[in-house]
Amino acid sequence: MSTPRVVKLPLAVVPEEGPVATDRVIAGSPVQSTWLEYADPAGSFFVGRWRCTPGKWRVAYTEQEYCLLLSGVSVLTAEDGYVLTVRAGDAFVIPAGFRGTWEVVEVTTKRFVIYEPTAGAAA
Repeated sequence: MSTPRVVKLPLAVVPEEGPVATDRVIAGSPVQSTWLEYADPAGSFFVGRWRCTPGKWRVAYTEQEYCLLLSGVSVLTAEDGYVLTVRAGDAFVIPAGFRGTWEVVEVTTKRFVIYEPTAGAAA
């Protein structure tokens, strides 16, 4: 058995680009780009960058996500009405089970780390 290697980030990867699913969009026509820089062999741990143009859509998290905003302004609103506005330099965690909306006010770029222990089990 070989020893796993340390992975230096960010990797030069081509982004996946596309609109947010239309059935989730509340306002605007948000288009997102995702640079997936690392995914573990089990398919439960992911690291990368994400960018999105202005718009607002519904979210329902099954995963845990750590975010560090690199640029832009976004507003996360929970179903219970709690509102969090995040700007470049802000770090935050979105817990599994969070439901609400994500609104990109100014084009937003973030680094993300996602952990979803059941992701690999579903494959």
